[in-house]
Amino acid sequence: MAAPLAPLVLLLLALGRPALSGAQATEGAAAAPHRRFEYKYSFKGPHLVQADGTVPFWVHTGNAIPSADQIRITTSLKSQKGSVWTKNKSIFEYWEVEVTFRVTGRGRIGADGLAIWFTEEQGLEGPVFGAADKWNGVGIFFDSFDNDGKKNNPGVIVVGNNGKLLYDHQNDGSTQALASCQRDFRNKPYPVRVKITYYQKTLTVLINNGFTPDKEDYEFCAKVEDMVLPSQGYFGISAATGGLADDHDVLSFLTFQLTEPGKEAPTPNAEIPQKDKEKYQEEFEHFQQELDKKKEEFQREHPDVQGQPAADDVFETVSDRELRQIFEGQNRIHLEIKQLNRQLDMILDEQRKYVSAVTEEIAKRGAGSPGQQGQVFQQEIETVVKTQEEVIRQVKEMRSSVTDALRSISGAQHPGSAGVYETTQHFNDIKEHLHVVKRDIEHLVQRNTPSGEKQKCPELPPFPSCLSTMHFFIFVAVQTVLFIGYVMYRSQQEAAAKKFF
Repeated sequence: MAAPLAPLVLLLLALGRPALSGAQATEGAAAAPHRRFEYKYSFKGPHLVQADGTVPFWVHTGNAIPSADQIRITTSLKSQKGSVWTKNKSIFEYWEVEVTFRVTGRGRIGADGLAIWFTEEQGLEGPVFGAADKWNGVGIFFDSFDNDGKKNNPGVIVVGNNGKLLYDHQNDGSTQALASCQRDFRNKPYPVRVKITYYQKTLTVLINNGFTPDKEDYEFCAKVEDMVLPSQGYFGISAATGGLADDHDVLSFLTFQLTEPGKEAPTPNAEIPQKDKEKYQEEFEHFQQELDKKKEEFQREHPDVQGQPAADDVFETVSDRELRQIFEGQNRIHLEIKQLNRQLDMILDEQRKYVSAVTEEIAKRGAGSPGQQGQVFQQEIETVVKTQEEVIRQVKEMRSSVTDALRSISGAQHPGSAGVYETTQHFNDIKEHLHVVKRDIEHLVQRNTPSGEKQKCPELPPFPSCLSTMHFFIFVAVQTVLFIGYVMYRSQQEAAAKKFF
């Protein structure tokens, strides 16, 4: 028998569930009960409360505050007590409940704690975690505060009572505990889940510490065998605060009826008498008629209103509110970025206009310069031509002077006093002509040489930078404000999440 069960045990180990011994696994596989959901002993969001603020099939007392998604048993204020209980007694012997809750507080130590009940009578108010003492049944206590100083809190304690015992607060119920385990259930990232099973006179407590979103990741906490509980009773959950305070929020309470495999599971029609069915049907028809009348009256009073929102759409849930706030923040950031983008576009447009104006001016100047330079060059050419003509004329004169000088020299070779004077006069004339030629050549060279003051191109005005200093500081300031706002917004959202969950 153990060999066929080996794969099942390995599968349970792979899924991270508590390891079971071979005998326990055999017993669990052989006696798996039939499980049926009981909506009259359960609640779960969304749309948890009715229009009058009540929870269907449940009653709340003390400081408990029902909302659309959860029931806040106590707020994080000192000396608060609250509880919720089923209106009707259960009519099944064995059961299983799955409770999802959050216990959050700002301090390192919280108080007092939360309790899950199954009792013969409703313990609406009292000193034991907000419920009555001397109960007949069982209470599973999630104690946050260490009253006895043994440093064994937060912890989970299973305490049974026959209706005659007083709860031992000073010792945190340790003297009356049937079973216990030490688990920290405060300020967890995910809701804490507890599965309590009472089947074949055995009470088992499994807990999910809230470190993972996996709903089936349970760990073994406590087990009490040979436990006798009332065959019929009320389910409830309560909480209390003391000198220290936590928010105790219950997100869901799901109840299942367990039926032994050898017994036939009762049908839903067998549980409700015919008289009760007729009564409920009459109440439903009456409520339906009242609703139709109110709709007609509203339409007569407001004929212009079309497509008015339903009552469920008027109120938003916590998740919807968080999403709306996130979208609004992102929309504001998007608008700021668009504004900065528009300003940058304006700056770029101004720069393009300035560059185009400068380019056109340069093009106009460039178009007018060739004509002016052509006129200057034409005047210079005419001057050069005139100078060359003057040089040619002077060269011709110099040539004639040299010819005369040669003729004089050749005449000087003949003897005679008169020839000496004429030769000296001719040399003086040649020297004078050479000085004139030299002066004309220097003047021509000076005119042909470019002057020291060169014509300069017009200087362009300085181009503006793409981003001025003022715009840069404005952009940095806006980014800083947005970052600080986002950090503050995230801090508020985390604080709110701890507050309401």
